[in-house]
Amino acid sequence: MGVDLGTQSVRALAVTDDGRVLGRGSAPLTGHREGDRHEQLPADWWQGAVDAIRQTLNALSASASAAPARGHARVRGMAVCGTSGTVLLTDARGVPLTPALMYDDGRAGAEARHAQETGAEVWDALGLRIQPSWALAKLLWLIGAGAKNAHGSLDGARVCHQPDFITGRLVGRPVPTDSSHALKTGYDLHTRSWPTAVHDRLGLSGLDFPAVVAPGTPLGTVCAEAAADTGLAEGTPVIAGMTDGCAAQLGSGAWEVGRWNTVLGTTLVLKGVTATPLRDPAGVLYNHRSPDGHWLPGGASSVGAGALTHTFPGADLARLDRLAADREPAGVVTYPLVSRGERFPFLAADAEPFTLGRPADEADRYAALLQGVALAERLCLAYVRFLGAPIEGPVTFTGGATRSGYWNQLRADILGRPAALPEQADSALGMAVLAAHAVTGDDAARRMVRIRTILEPRPETGRRFDGPFVTLVDALERRGWLPSETATYAREHG
Repeated sequence: MGVDLGTQSVRALAVTDDGRVLGRGSAPLTGHREGDRHEQLPADWWQGAVDAIRQTLNALSASASAAPARGHARVRGMAVCGTSGTVLLTDARGVPLTPALMYDDGRAGAEARHAQETGAEVWDALGLRIQPSWALAKLLWLIGAGAKNAHGSLDGARVCHQPDFITGRLVGRPVPTDSSHALKTGYDLHTRSWPTAVHDRLGLSGLDFPAVVAPGTPLGTVCAEAAADTGLAEGTPVIAGMTDGCAAQLGSGAWEVGRWNTVLGTTLVLKGVTATPLRDPAGVLYNHRSPDGHWLPGGASSVGAGALTHTFPGADLARLDRLAADREPAGVVTYPLVSRGERFPFLAADAEPFTLGRPADEADRYAALLQGVALAERLCLAYVRFLGAPIEGPVTFTGGATRSGYWNQLRADILGRPAALPEQADSALGMAVLAAHAVTGDDAARRMVRIRTILEPRPETGRRFDGPFVTLVDALERRGWLPSETATYAREHG
């Protein structure tokens, strides 16, 4: 079983060793948003997890009843993923002392700059750049005036990432965190240690930073109280998970060196596999560590399908897809940022969406948005090649945008690469794969991830977008957002 703690819901999935889905469940989540503030209550996560797990187990029982020959259905292991950078503080027993600051809470801008400057030599060596969305910056905010006004001194408080709260409740005690979620709290994946000297300089030495284990490490087993709440059998193994982005990558099957996965939802996330860490002097790409010892470089762009729903709210997107098919390329070039600021493949806090030219009509505007996302995706892949990463085999497409067959083919054409579409690819599946890997010790991803189809790029269509790609790269460079060295490489090799 895999459990995915998202922003708007908790999702759970039970699958067989060969990837057949036997049960799923979900429960909504709400939080408090106001300006840069985005908080959720950990108690809501637990209730959501309980509801989603119970729904999944009910479906699992129904599936077993419908096919008695399979024997009694049981969960042999489970893992939990959460949003990267979401953090809170608890007491020594795991009881929350603060709300959770979500991954996109933006109040820690000053704290991020302070953390970056204070530990610059450490972050430079690791190829990291501390950003306001990172948990380390949020911890500084939590121990500042805002948290003290509500809770008093937080000395001795325990650092807790989003999935840690759930796995702790499942096991019945605080448990180690995994190195994937610990990355944005400043954990050094190379030495496998917390940067305590930087913590001292930042005034964080009074906090209790948890022990860190590799993803796929057994954390314990489901305790009696959690079994009563969730319906899981007492003694079910609980496995250390990964961030939702890494979990989605595992669920996509992109788990061998040279393989890459793009998750296209509201925004675009690119993740791949390399034998060694991918060094990025700009700090816009960072490396997770996989359970098998490989490295997982990746970055998250602010470009994505959110631009479609913003520009065409409530529209029949299937109809617009059909119209866009006659506009290849569109009469304009668009950079479809979902919100102000870009994070990957370049860092520009002042970046804003733009369109070069005036769209002829609704179809032209819509086609330019689809193409703009694909052109940005092409630039992301060019950037990882610029840094020396191999790209082999098809790029795997996952995320909500894959519901559009037209867009899938267009993206493959513009990238000039085959695209693999899995039958079932989400973060909950990735956690089920990780749990199976921990329990069986074999390559669960090969067995559990089913590829639905592979789209071959159409060279004649792809060539039509060489000009728009260069136009976009030029425009990003002129605005001072895209470094000239990156732009030159993209024009010549992208």
